[in-house]
Amino acid sequence: MTRKVEELYDEASHLPDNDRAELAGMLLHSLDGEPDPDIEAAWAEEIERRVRQIDSGEVKLIPWEQVRAELFSRTSDER
Repeated sequence: MTRKVEELYDEASHLPDNDRAELAGMLLHSLDGEPDPDIEAAWAEEIERRVRQIDSGEVKLIPWEQVRAELFSRTSDER
């Protein structure tokens, strides 16, 4: 890590949590580059397909509380 990066990190680490999170998001976004129109279109189609499945009752949603409980159960089992 260069000295400049270390200085920036030190300065940023003293920011409030929300500001650090916003800065992290901005930095990550800057690495993405320009969106690929074909990929964006494919994602839009996939989202529409999934919404149709939900609306038609073809798929059943799982409540967040259940998903969260299962995830915590898995992680505690691995320890």
